[in-house]
Amino acid sequence: MKKMNLFWSIVMAIFAFAACSTGDWYDDELTTNNQNPTTATSTVTESNDDNSKSTSTADNVVTGVSSDGDVTSFTVALNKNAISESVKVDSSDDDYIENSSFDKTITITFSTSGSATVSGDDDGIVKVSGNDVTATNNTENTIKYVLTGETNDGFFKLYSSKKQAIVLNSVSITNPDGAAINNQSKKRTFIVLNDGTRNYLTDGTNYADATDNEDMKACFFSEGQLIFSGSGYLEVDANCKAGIRSDDYVRTMPKANIFVDASSGNGIRGNDAVIVTGGVINVNVTGTADKGISTDGEIRIDGGRTTILTSGGYEWDSDDSDYSACSGLKADSVVTINGGELNIMSTGTGGKGINSDDKININDGVIRIITTGKRQKDSKGSVSPKGIKADGNLTINGGQVQVRLEGSGDGTEAIESKGDIHIEAGTVECYSYDDAINSAGYLYIDGGYVYARATGNDAIDSNKDLYINGGVVIAEGAGQPECGIDAAEQYRAYINGGTVIAVGGGLQAIDSSSKQASIAVSAQMGTTVGVLDGSKAILAYTMPSNNSGTALMISSPSFKSGSSYTLRSGCEVSGGTSFYNLTTGCTIGSGSQSVDVTASTSIGSSMGGGMMGGNMPGGNMPGGNMPGGRR
Repeated sequence: MKKMNLFWSIVMAIFAFAACSTGDWYDDELTTNNQNPTTATSTVTESNDDNSKSTSTADNVVTGVSSDGDVTSFTVALNKNAISESVKVDSSDDDYIENSSFDKTITITFSTSGSATVSGDDDGIVKVSGNDVTATNNTENTIKYVLTGETNDGFFKLYSSKKQAIVLNSVSITNPDGAAINNQSKKRTFIVLNDGTRNYLTDGTNYADATDNEDMKACFFSEGQLIFSGSGYLEVDANCKAGIRSDDYVRTMPKANIFVDASSGNGIRGNDAVIVTGGVINVNVTGTADKGISTDGEIRIDGGRTTILTSGGYEWDSDDSDYSACSGLKADSVVTINGGELNIMSTGTGGKGINSDDKININDGVIRIITTGKRQKDSKGSVSPKGIKADGNLTINGGQVQVRLEGSGDGTEAIESKGDIHIEAGTVECYSYDDAINSAGYLYIDGGYVYARATGNDAIDSNKDLYINGGVVIAEGAGQPECGIDAAEQYRAYINGGTVIAVGGGLQAIDSSSKQASIAVSAQMGTTVGVLDGSKAILAYTMPSNNSGTALMISSPSFKSGSSYTLRSGCEVSGGTSFYNLTTGCTIGSGSQSVDVTASTSIGSSMGGGMMGGNMPGGNMPGGNMPGGRR
């Protein structure tokens, strides 16, 4: 077969290694032609074109990919429309109102033209002063309070030593100098949004001083647990403090529909936890360093659709002696996502999507995150945008995760863990300027579909050993000296399985104890490379058109160490299944050039052969370096 070098230089798979830089090389702005994402919708499609120039069927086909849009173009916006949900009552869970009964019902009707009125109160529990309504339950009865009507100057306040329900039945409460609803009970409180109703709560820009050391920390405040249910709609317009806050936990059940607009505080905060079992939750926070949903404990999302927008700036945090910025989700403990849909957009400097001081576990669901801010850094400290950030380990066991960072500069990373990262299954698609995926510890990819694109740094970066044991991995890094995949200099990278594509200005050395063979080439940006075993197609891959290097590494379960494979550049590809720039199960037509290359389990550990067809940028073989090499 004729070997040519008009468009690419090919090196035997065991050529001398060139590791990418792990030093502090950064640029505050994206380079020219930086592929800034657009707002147009783009979807990953499957092609079934049977017209071919040569027949081939791949052994390892990309299947089961679930992606509703390209990571560079999906959008996030508030969506108050209801979703189809069923309520499956857990008889052992006391948070389901269906497992509770109430002894009495008291109805309170607010008025814009007079005082509030009360019915069903035989025990004198409720006191009324204009539209300031206070209920004090010292009886043995459990009570359901039904709130209806409208007031422009009132509130509902509750004291009780027993659980209760507050039913919002087309009620509108404005309190110019405090919380619209102030629940001082530390017992479980059910908030029922009556079917088909619209309910509105708002506060003023200043709160009157609370009496008897009582807390009043939100437009809707509670000392005890708040559990939202029912299929009605609640809008909370918070102007002074948080929108909804509990000094215990907040939980939403299926069918509930809640919108919180907070201009000077967090959207929803539960001191101990926030749990989204279901429902539609929309949160818009605009205050400096405010959080959409926050807790000192854990956040758990099991279902529903949650959408969060944050747009505030950053501020100095004297407690942490550093800068603080907005986050969509912020937990001091574990964040667990088991299902549902989570959409976050943060537009302020240093803004984050999901931010945990502990572990993050993603087991299922759909997650879409966009941040657009830049990094703030000075002599006092710094704050950087992140899509998903865990101070502990980060594990992805399933679901669909899409993260895009549109800001530029040091630290604008899509997925970051200060511990280890484990990707077991699911689809992970991320785009950023700095590292798309960064682990301070070990990094394991055992399955799933991973697309990582970094326009200014490494695509996948591990500060300890990096293991790819399965799945489909596409890692597109920047040009010199960056890499597609990168392990820290004193550590190693291992490829033991899966289909792996790594592109950058240099290539990471692959340890010789790896169980799966790889090949490495230098290919022109924008060209399509087909890989064949004789006449049988293995895969085709199209190089990024800009902001990348020409170093390309390919690993496939079809490769056998020591065997030769044919690479075609500029070839036509038809049929098959595509995941971003990778196509498998396809037909590969004749290309402009072809060359044979030998696969090896060791990339960069020994020479074993010279360069074929000319010189690579940055050095000659043998003994030369790939672009960006330092060893």
